[in-house]
Amino acid sequence: MKLIENQNFSSERALYALSDARVNNCTFSGAEDGESAFKESRNIEVSNCTFELRYPFWHTEKYHITDSTLTETCRASLWYAKDGRIERVTVNGPKALRECDSVELFETTARSAEFGWRCRGVSAEKCTFESEYIFFESRQIRMKNITLKGKYSFQYVENLHITDSELDTKDSFWHAKNVVVENSTVRGEYLGWYSEGLTMRNCKIIGTQPFCYCRGLVLENCEMIDCDLAFEYSEVNADVRGHIVSVKNPRSGSITADSIGEIIRGDAVYDCDCRITVR
Repeated sequence: MKLIENQNFSSERALYALSDARVNNCTFSGAEDGESAFKESRNIEVSNCTFELRYPFWHTEKYHITDSTLTETCRASLWYAKDGRIERVTVNGPKALRECDSVELFETTARSAEFGWRCRGVSAEKCTFESEYIFFESRQIRMKNITLKGKYSFQYVENLHITDSELDTKDSFWHAKNVVVENSTVRGEYLGWYSEGLTMRNCKIIGTQPFCYCRGLVLENCEMIDCDLAFEYSEVNADVRGHIVSVKNPRSGSITADSIGEIIRGDAVYDCDCRITVR
């Protein structure tokens, strides 16, 4: 592979359509303020680089980015990219990763609003994310051992699997379909509203008014903390360890818990015949 190293690039499309190359210890910054450094590149390895300019990896295919930093001014860093691995990278620019296919993230930290929108086939392991809207309308996502600080996470996502993770978020999993969360802690308000096929196993769930208007909701061996007004108008099968503060008008299925502070039935606009059992 061609080797490019120890250089600074600041011009527009500095390495446009580069192929079969390694780029090491380079910076992308300067007064020219050029965009799209690696646009339309193929089969490239990028390591120990710093990016301060916008849109560096658009329409890039077969790329491997390691031990690099994408600064706050590196906006929209990866769009329409395919078949890549991002490893030990710090991503600080907004709107990173959009409309991408087949991306592996490993030991990467991303502080990026609107991260991962409309992507397909993404895996993330040992990563830390801080993003208001993460993986909006994305498909086929697998995440293991991640830490997330977010707000409106995984909205309209489909086919998502999360294991061994810590999620601190707000309105997560709204309108999500076919989601499995295992061995994780999920903290936030209004979790999972309008979801279809959401399953949580061996999880700790914390926050007010979770799981309303759900279809096909399953909780297996989960703990619910500070969860009040739960399950309103949901189709649910739940096995809960410990205490639920209150349950309100679940629509169908069954809920079993060690204790429930209040079971609220009445003023329902739908027929609600869910079976509720206290052990």
